Amino acid sequence: MIRVPILMYHSITDRPNQDTRPHAVRTSDFAEQIDYLSTNGFTPLTVADLVASVHKNNGRSLPDKPVVVTFDDGYADFHTHALPLLEQYTFPATVFLTSGWVSDAGKDAAGKPLDDMLSWGQAREIAQTGIEIGGHSHSHPQLDQLPDAELRQELRKNKGLLEERIGAPVATMAYPYGYSSARVRREVRKAGYWAACAVNNTLAADRHDLLAIPRLTIGRHTTMSMFRRAVEGSAIPLIYLRERALTKGYAVVRRTRYGLRRVRGNV
Repeated sequence: MIRVPILMYHSITDRPNQDTRPHAVRTSDFAEQIDYLSTNGFTPLTVADLVASVHKNNGRSLPDKPVVVTFDDGYADFHTHALPLLEQYTFPATVFLTSGWVSDAGKDAAGKPLDDMLSWGQAREIAQTGIEIGGHSHSHPQLDQLPDAELRQELRKNKGLLEERIGAPVATMAYPYGYSSARVRREVRKAGYWAACAVNNTLAADRHDLLAIPRLTIGRHTTMSMFRRAVEGSAIPLIYLRERALTKGYAVVRRTRYGLRRVRGNV
């Protein structure tokens, strides 16, 4: 069975604000993690590359020890701190960009960015270096709680703006907060995406739904011991097992909440 660690980062900074602190990774820690992957024989892929490899010849085109590095939201520190390290190690990655949060979004601004965000010019520059740009909704809402019309707008406006501003097709996306549902995934497919990432904190495998690809959260408190165990697949750290259990339980709560809102006529 194919098993691939897909790592989920957010902000890479030594000075996170209160909103981004839990998921912010220190620049030195990120450098140590990328160095570990590079020196221990991992082959980095983008999300699109991974999906294409898995579905070509039943995964036989996959390199040895594949790994995927992803970043959610589109923080400006990706350009200043993460990109130079990725270029140093010749590591491709995928950035899932919230179009309404872009710093110069102008009339398309939507939602409430948590920190300084990438500009459209920086996003284009990043894409030209070989980094994949993926979608992350337009205003970063909880997609599974939106009425159908708003859900479609979030997905399609995001994809349309990204393709217009970046000048390249956008085929993959990630769910804000990791939340999705069968209804959301159907709309993601209709919007033109052919793969989407969730969280779930487990290794990705060829048995997983392409519209619910799991990732491993890398945050401020991810030690190198945890990191090594996660990417090597020897044992998923206990913290991930706890988070997976909480995620599954919360999914039931969210489905119930959406169902009640539909009955009440709020969606």
